[in-house]
This record gives sequence, C-alpha cells and structure tokens, in this order.
Amino acid sequence: MKKKIIITLSILAGLILLTYAGIAGASALNAPKHPSDYHIGIAYEKAMSENLPVLAVFYADWCGYCLRFMPKFKVLSNVYKDYFNFVMINVEATPENQQLAQDYAIGGYPTVYIIDPKYDNRILMPNTIYQDMARFRNELDRFLRIRALLDAK
Repeated sequence: MKKKIIITLSILAGLILLTYAGIAGASALNAPKHPSDYHIGIAYEKAMSENLPVLAVFYADWCGYCLRFMPKFKVLSNVYKDYFNFVMINVEATPENQQLAQDYAIGGYPTVYIIDPKYDNRILMPNTIYQDMARFRNELDRFLRIRALLDAK
C-alpha cells in the first residue's frame, strides 16, 4: 500500500513539474529576442520638437545588456509618461541613427541620455545609475525638480 501511495505521489509531482516547465517554456518563447521588439516611445525627431525632456536609449539589437535593460526602460516609460518623452535609437538601423550615435559620442551599449531640447542640455547617465532602478528614479526626479526651477524663472 505504501508503495502505491509513493508511486502515485511521484507521478503527480512529475506531472506538476512537467506542466510548470511547459508554462515557463511557453513564456520564454514569447519573450522579446531583441531590444527593438519592445517598441517604447516615439521617434527622436518628434520628441525633440516637443516641450518635454527626452529619455533616450541608444542600443544595438545584438547587445545582450540592451535587451536586459529594456524591461526597466518600459517600466520607466509607464511611470514617467507625463514628464518625459521616451525614445529608442537603434544605432545600426539607419544612417540617421548612426549619425546621431556619432553626435552623442556613443561608445557602448546601452547608452542612456536625458535630453532637454528646451534648454539645450544633455545629461549622460552612467550605467551604475541606470542599472539600479531606485538610483535611476532619483536622478530622473532630481532632473525634473531642477527643470521646474528653471521653468519658474
């Protein structure tokens, strides 16, 4: 009798594990494979013509670090959608994007900038800040406080 119970429980545990592995495998199949699969934000030209500051990420589709950063960028785009325009710039997609990468002196990926077209200001965010969501949000909030002071003058 004990053997039957042990065998039955083993079979049930195996079925549960197989089901869980199937669900995890299915979600892994649907996960984005490239940073450009995220489609966050608006075009650079449109963002630069508006009054909001811009949070821009320069990336390459082959870059694993860029792919790992995009979920954070997506979260930020939802949290700060009323305060920043979000822009993704695939540096290898077009000659215009390659020129932008040269203009911004992009040397590695991802590279994140806060760009304020109103005050002609560019702030390069180091990876030690943008990889830590709390620190990154503190810097974004700090930028918004300073911009509000400039706007009040």
